[in-house]
Amino acid sequence: PLPGEPEPLTMMLNKPEGFLVTASDDQGRRTVFDLLEKNVPPSLRYIGRLDRDSSGLLLLTTDGELAFRLSHPRYEVVKRYEVTVNREPAARALDRLRAGIELEDGPSAPAEIDVLYTNSDGVRLRISIHEGRKRQVRRMLRAVGYGVSKLERVEFAGLKLGKLASGKTRVLNEDELQQLR
Repeated sequence: PLPGEPEPLTMMLNKPEGFLVTASDDQGRRTVFDLLEKNVPPSLRYIGRLDRDSSGLLLLTTDGELAFRLSHPRYEVVKRYEVTVNREPAARALDRLRAGIELEDGPSAPAEIDVLYTNSDGVRLRISIHEGRKRQVRRMLRAVGYGVSKLERVEFAGLKLGKLASGKTRVLNEDELQQLR
């Protein structure tokens, strides 16, 4: 008898800065797959991306239907980030982000944005978007005149990063999978 299909695997990774979200890199740079156990299924794929300078929640799965559901723009899956910018944003800049802003590749959808706190590193913002364009949060903030020194995705489709240590993974439980579906 042939073996049956393996059960789908979906896990969360707390991606550290400095790692590429790709299966391999022809320049020999570190990828998120270097952080995983060596016995992961070859069909394991990431859902969405984070650039090399960003950290936080990244989902990986062997479930193609789930990957499609979480990555296709028509489903408007919310992604929440905590971002450190170089100075206190003006109310006008925040209003522009909340209304949607013109980027090189077209207008962005409106963002939810809150100022969390200010410290010696800068001002910490929480930004929620449902698009997933390349370096979108950084480009949105740059368009209104603010540099980003730190960007971390803390939530994806209602699933929170929580206390998962940087560079570590954990398999999602059935309740979390139902929430994502």
